[in-house]
Amino acid sequence: MSEAGGPVFIGSEIYRGSSYGLRHPLRVPRVSTVMDLARSLGWLPQARYRTAPRAKPAALTLWHDPSYIEALQAAEAGHAASDTLLSFGLGTLANPVFPEMFRRPATGAGGVMLAADLLRDGGCIHVPGGGTHHGMPGRANGFCYLNDPVLGMLVLRRAGVRRIAYVDIDAHHPDGVEHAFAGDPDALLISVHEQGRWPFTGALEDDGGGNCFNLPVPRGFNDSEMRAALCDLILPRLDAFRPEALILQCGADALEEDPLSRLSLSNNAHFEVVAALKGIAPRLLVLGGGGYNPWSVGRCWTGVWAVLAGHEIPDRLPEAARAVLSGLQWGGGGRPPPAPGMLDTLRDPPREGQVRPEVRERLRRLAAR
Repeated sequence: MSEAGGPVFIGSEIYRGSSYGLRHPLRVPRVSTVMDLARSLGWLPQARYRTAPRAKPAALTLWHDPSYIEALQAAEAGHAASDTLLSFGLGTLANPVFPEMFRRPATGAGGVMLAADLLRDGGCIHVPGGGTHHGMPGRANGFCYLNDPVLGMLVLRRAGVRRIAYVDIDAHHPDGVEHAFAGDPDALLISVHEQGRWPFTGALEDDGGGNCFNLPVPRGFNDSEMRAALCDLILPRLDAFRPEALILQCGADALEEDPLSRLSLSNNAHFEVVAALKGIAPRLLVLGGGGYNPWSVGRCWTGVWAVLAGHEIPDRLPEAARAVLSGLQWGGGGRPPPAPGMLDTLRDPPREGQVRPEVRERLRRLAAR
């Protein structure tokens, strides 16, 4: 369970030294930024921190095909032929070959599987290196070589935790998680994601056999609209389901500054969702996910940890924290520097607005189910 009754943060140094390559959106630092910011603010004492272990290949076959795990290891070692790579979705622009292409996702999966073990008796754990929700049993998919949310859910099941709710506020639909759990009456899947955005799944009508609630939202989706989704969809469904464990995939690519979506949330929306979900179930696991602007994703997930750990977010960051943010770079060039306020604060200005008729209508249709 969570140590000393408080929340636990699971991280790793592997994220500091690895990248998908200078042309890939995941060239930017993310988890290491959260660790550095949290420590600079005094929010990550050693008693609250655990290092993610690297999941062993046999453990990953809890859901993934053994042949795929073997291919992923061979690709990292440089022993896989190009046709073998492509048959497993590897060696593409989205899922490139890079030096840590097995060790890095296996560490993310290991952290989430460790969290699931620690939550056996209850608690709250943040694993910002988790949230790779597109991975499929036998292939890489959408920057995701493994599917750690699915692996974490299966570890919880193995520990006797049956009723598991999975809520996803990433800009992209969690097609891999739905693939694993659609139609499972003991799993509730809720996703709020951008309409018309890759992977082009998660239509409003897609109920996954009855346990999936998909809310595709229009571009410009704002804080007020996320609050409506929280109050009219997420909270009522969780209340009716009464989960024994709740997993929140807290992708930061739905923020306005992110280059891979056209949504307009501030990080206040994420903080509000996290705060609302804290007391819903005896076990809470909060994952990272998407997020491709180094300043917005680092600030968002550090603020998520503040909400979970009960720290007050300051109006202005101390010098040590500002130095962390000032030291970030896009890598690869071609992107503008951050707005000055992003170097001085964690909390964005609110981005409230109208709850548009199409959002209300989609929420009404989901509520009618």
